[in-house]
Amino acid sequence: MTKRYSQTQYRSLYEESIASPTKFWQRYAVTEIEWFQPFITAFTWKYPHYSWFDGGMINITHNCLDRHIAHGNGDRIAYIYNNELEEEESITYAQLLARVNQVANMLHKYGIHKGDRVVIYMPLTIDQIAIMLACARMGAIHSVVYAGFSAEALAIRIKDTQAKIICTATWMQKNGKQHDLLMVVREAVKMCPSVKHVIVMQRKTRPMKLQTGESDLHELLDAQSKEFAVVPVESSTPLFILYTSGTTGTPKGIVHAHGGYNLYSHMTFKYNFDIQENQVHWTAADTGWITGQSYMVYGPLSNGITSILYEGGPAFPNPGRYWELVDRYLVQSFYTAPTVIRMLMREGEEHLNKHKLKSLRVLGSVGEPINPAAWQWYSDHIGKGKAQVIDTWWQTETGGHMLVTPPSMKQKPGSAGLPFLGIQPSIVDDDGNEVTQPNVVGHLVIKHPWPGALLACWNNDDRFVQYWSEFGNKQYFYTGDVAQKDSDQYYMVLGRADDVINVGGVRISTAEVESALVSHEGVAEAATIGISDLVKGEAIKVFVVLNQGVVWSTELKQELKKWVRKKIGYIAEPADIEQVDTLPKTRSGKIMRRILKAKEMGLQVGDTSTMEE
Repeated sequence: MTKRYSQTQYRSLYEESIASPTKFWQRYAVTEIEWFQPFITAFTWKYPHYSWFDGGMINITHNCLDRHIAHGNGDRIAYIYNNELEEEESITYAQLLARVNQVANMLHKYGIHKGDRVVIYMPLTIDQIAIMLACARMGAIHSVVYAGFSAEALAIRIKDTQAKIICTATWMQKNGKQHDLLMVVREAVKMCPSVKHVIVMQRKTRPMKLQTGESDLHELLDAQSKEFAVVPVESSTPLFILYTSGTTGTPKGIVHAHGGYNLYSHMTFKYNFDIQENQVHWTAADTGWITGQSYMVYGPLSNGITSILYEGGPAFPNPGRYWELVDRYLVQSFYTAPTVIRMLMREGEEHLNKHKLKSLRVLGSVGEPINPAAWQWYSDHIGKGKAQVIDTWWQTETGGHMLVTPPSMKQKPGSAGLPFLGIQPSIVDDDGNEVTQPNVVGHLVIKHPWPGALLACWNNDDRFVQYWSEFGNKQYFYTGDVAQKDSDQYYMVLGRADDVINVGGVRISTAEVESALVSHEGVAEAATIGISDLVKGEAIKVFVVLNQGVVWSTELKQELKKWVRKKIGYIAEPADIEQVDTLPKTRSGKIMRRILKAKEMGLQVGDTSTMEE
């Protein structure tokens, strides 16, 4: 396990990593993970396409399961599962491997081979993760679809992957409500001729009668052998397809591969969560999003630690549910989204004060920029002023953390922090020229590929090329985000490029305005958009959700406008503020500002398949 590194040690390692990225990653690929056959070439780049560890034969499940068992850690707990019904299950690494092998044998009997796609539309359970790992173990490609998408949205993803098998469950429970899943799958499959069979995890209560073409998962597994020889695959063999939503068109299928992604998710998890022997980690997310893939499944398992799986919402049956589980399982590192933090802030400290939270050492934030007020509350009330709070900036496309300030290093609330080892970010202007002055807002780009970078966009190479061609032949990876860098080289990500409002020639970040508003005692959440202005070009409009007990009025509206003016300056004062009960969000908690803007302008809202109900 790693030891926390100091600022000086980080700087030394970082300078080494960017002086010769290929040499750096080659060294860690040999020391951190195991290969069936050594790679010949560490990195190949035929712009814009690249590959890592060519010639190497690997399988990510060997590094996640077999090697820990071979080293005598088969009895270590891999996962502790719980849900809103208090159904608890623990599974060791040896037991998880046995279940994965049973699933692989089952899938093989249904005709799944290397390169075939399997879509998984299931609750967050151990069975779901076993199916993911079984696909990887046999060289097949899994595509997890969040169990909450509509039949139409699910069908779009199935059609794009041309999946033969769909794995689902009868239902899932969240926030006290049971949501039928099998009925959604049945409707989706009618639109998808590629699907040959549906495998169903029957829940203990309220089972459903299965139809022709559907089989009971557990009945199938009982008949399977617990032995299945892992299939060595080339380093660049696709591991999974994960779909992300755009403003128009169908979602993009981001592809990650066995070799580079294994190393990068392993390294970022190990260093940034300060992993120690017998650590218990909880990523409060879902495998339908990259956060769950990298830091609930592959990163933790590759490091051989114990993770919490929780099927349920953060505030059911009460707002102290998360903290109850933290105390029960002695969680040391916890990872969630700012939207969850702000929601629990809104509930006050009554439920929070019932729990000790003494085990926590590292608190992570993911999904969107966290405003300083939420950061401080997270630190003071959850971390008790002792646990380190780390903000993390990354994307589905990046595979793992890109900007982060690791534990024990200087933290700056509201700042994502420093580049991870081997990552070369830069701030550029609209023409792609590097901005050298500190605290100047520009486009955030990455100069050189890294092992966790997306391998491809499934069935859409033109979309992949766009990531590397935004600024002509300058060979930058275009993140689509805007940011600024201070004199200490800390990066503050301000939001999407299309979430920056140009007011009279001054670029105002939506995140900055929102951060100012939620620091007001009456505001729980805020979302900012730009609206047309004949004089300034754009003006600012804000939608706010108020804290409980706060009454909306003309006086409060004016007070909030003045509050923003005081916090940021007159140029950022909103032209209009509208009170709403809820904000449109993705199921992973990100505010969908483009939905608000489209409705404001009377336009089509585009793809809404990732929006929560």
